[in-house]
Amino acid sequence: MNQRIAPGPAAFGLMVLLCSIWGFQQVAMKFATAEISPILQAGLRSGLGAVLVYAWARWRGIALVARDGSLRPGLLAGLLFGFEFVFIFVGVDLTTVSRMVVFLYTAPCFTVLGLHFFVPGERMGWRQGAGVLLAFAGLVTAFIDKAAGGSLLGDFFGVLAALFWAATTVLIRATALARVTATKVLLYQLVVSAAVMFPLSWLVGERGIGVLSAPTLWAMAYQIVIVACISYLAWFWLLTRYLAGRLLVFSFLTPLFGVGFGMVLMGDQPSLHFFAAAAMVVGGIVLVNLPARK
Repeated sequence: MNQRIAPGPAAFGLMVLLCSIWGFQQVAMKFATAEISPILQAGLRSGLGAVLVYAWARWRGIALVARDGSLRPGLLAGLLFGFEFVFIFVGVDLTTVSRMVVFLYTAPCFTVLGLHFFVPGERMGWRQGAGVLLAFAGLVTAFIDKAAGGSLLGDFFGVLAALFWAATTVLIRATALARVTATKVLLYQLVVSAAVMFPLSWLVGERGIGVLSAPTLWAMAYQIVIVACISYLAWFWLLTRYLAGRLLVFSFLTPLFGVGFGMVLMGDQPSLHFFAAAAMVVGGIVLVNLPARK
């Protein structure tokens, strides 16, 4: 296994870009659910994203078939990933974009804790722990604020999605998946999740696909090409090179982007309590990324 290093300015810059991409995807999801059922939309996203990633792997000559011990954890990672996005897509249809993105991004809190206990080399120092606690306090402050409306069930689905996301990341870092290419890890998740979500959509009796408008097609293209393919390849590459705990806590920026996009594009109206919560999150990011004393 390659030794992970602390991320530098270039890695942080890429993380900011990825956070903005992921923050906007909640808007794309909610917009497209008017014409495509949530679970079916998630299945299409994973299935078509898998086709693109497979084409990328063939073009780059990346070996995907090998006896590397990744099959069982890969199938489990795909299952966890699938349920994560079932809860995201259904939840964002029930609650606001701002609330969903904030609930979803409790995942880095759970993940950093999981990595601390299960993955050697990913231990938190006291500053990182304090940063996680401060950021988590900011998220909790946002969670209990009902001034902007929302749905209890949708919020709960956001928390469940966060737990599945955290479990997926810890599984990847703690098993043979950490020793295979990021492309193969991503294909496990996309293929298995698509295989789960298509029959699940039928079993729960979703309405399917309505008359598709151009904006909905653009929203789906964004999810499939930019998010499910390009951004995930970049994210898993980062995980193979840098200490995951530092990157995951830095991803607390995504709720800020998500809420901003929700306000501008979807008419969400977070209260002043949310901005206090955002300040806590930013403070947590600063603490986590302070260089450790030698």
